Amino acid sequence: MSRIIAGAAGGHPLTSVATDATRPTTDRVKEALFSRLESWDVLKDAVVLDLFAGSGALGLEAVSRGAASARLVDQAEAAQTALRKNVTMVNKAVGRNAAAAVRSSTSSYLATYRGELVTLAFLDPPYPLGEEELAKVLEALAPHLHEDAVIVVERGSRSPAPGWPEGWHQLRERRYGESTLWFAETLEFDADEDGGGVGAGEA
Repeated sequence: MSRIIAGAAGGHPLTSVATDATRPTTDRVKEALFSRLESWDVLKDAVVLDLFAGSGALGLEAVSRGAASARLVDQAEAAQTALRKNVTMVNKAVGRNAAAAVRSSTSSYLATYRGELVTLAFLDPPYPLGEEELAKVLEALAPHLHEDAVIVVERGSRSPAPGWPEGWHQLRERRYGESTLWFAETLEFDADEDGGGVGAGEA
């Protein structure tokens, strides 16, 4: 059973999505992911968008560890059942309504989004999502991102790297068995001046 690993809701179990259409992020991958994000100091007070959220494991982990807010978007009914339970649990643990479940397709949500600029975005799309579809989602996401946002894409390890929009910079690619994480940032920088963005100095 998946759980919140650390922070205010650390140790609390997450309700799983009752379907084979999702690919839950394992605790091993989640620990590696959030260890890196904490080393880059991007979690505290982050405005988080978790697309293809499933159970909400990524966005809710961010809230538990200090993110200001998280919107967790998934259109599947099975996902919403688990998502609402997990949102209620984490909001209670952190003592505020920081997380919100949204039932919508990713494309519809991004087309009508009018909230704060997002500083941290998670995308863990289902297996059937193709390369062109993912590229379109990233392009639709771009206008809603803060100028120095961090984006994390999780896909199967046989999938190619995401097609990043112009001006984005890939920070890292890390494989964990059947899953691979890709990290990117929107900040345009001179590597000679600042050492390479939020991931500077990482091996």
